[in-house]
Amino acid sequence: MKKIAFIILLSASFHAYAQNELDPKFKPIPAKNTPIKEKIPPKEEAPVVNPPAPVAPDPLQINPEELFSNPNLYKKDANVPGIFYRRNQYLGGFKTKTITSTVRFRDAAFVDGDKIKMYLNDQLIEPEVTLDGEFKEFKVKLIEGKNKIDFEAINEGFASPNTAQFEVYDDKGTVITSSQWNVGTGYKATIILFKE
Repeated sequence: MKKIAFIILLSASFHAYAQNELDPKFKPIPAKNTPIKEKIPPKEEAPVVNPPAPVAPDPLQINPEELFSNPNLYKKDANVPGIFYRRNQYLGGFKTKTITSTVRFRDAAFVDGDKIKMYLNDQLIEPEVTLDGEFKEFKVKLIEGKNKIDFEAINEGFASPNTAQFEVYDDKGTVITSSQWNVGTGYKATIILFKE
């Protein structure tokens, strides 16, 4: 009997605390009828690109095929699909008024034992140089007119190809050019310095 009285008392207390939506005093909150505004990002306008001004022909521009046409000086390109480094690489021609030039180079990737030979105007000036992580440098005395500097890959180290970062400076320490080469064994990377 005590259990029944307890259940009745408990249910009466729940009824007293429950919300009664059916009460005539109850008023639901009306929903807003304002439309949802979508955020549209502002239109992006393409940047204005001005075409480069026409450049007068430069007498220094050399056709790389002409440069590497002498079979006694340069190894012919290998016709191996997918291997881009089995070819000679022309690194560009640059005008300068300097008397001496400093050429600095080092291994551009993993130091893996890459070795090169260095030529100036087809004359061997360094028979074997191992490329390290630190820059090595050579001073080169330039002659009037065209000065051709060749870097020939003796090997490709443990990881192909023969890679190097190089910098060329004038006698005041100003950079003439800076880039890198990727060549296979027996192939050459070439820079032309035209002394005015």
